[in-house]
Amino acid sequence: VQLQASGGGLVQAGGSLRLSCTVQGRTSGIYVLGWFRQAPGKEREFVASIVWTGVNPFYADSVKGRFTVFIDNINTGSLQMSSLSVEDTAVYYCAATRPRSTEYVYWGQGTQVTVSS
Repeated sequence: VQLQASGGGLVQAGGSLRLSCTVQGRTSGIYVLGWFRQAPGKEREFVASIVWTGVNPFYADSVKGRFTVFIDNINTGSLQMSSLSVEDTAVYYCAATRPRSTEYVYWGQGTQVTVSS
């Protein structure tokens, strides 16, 4: 299983951006899709997650109400980000767990999101 994140870019504060995570390989080997981010000089932090069947979305408090995580189709999951602020600037990663596991073992390469004031 390989993950590829895309959709990052430069956006003004208050704007929106949608990230996508494409899965190459058997999606039957995936249980939960997660999104993480790492800002310069900071540790990587959890952003959101969803079971690959499209249920049980879960969000970090910092993005709740602004970000939406969902599964587009059998091979793609997305993170819709709205009301972006400069504090959301980071490299965003998608990751996935295996079935019956909570450990994120599959990671995408990251996509840069930059929010300008």
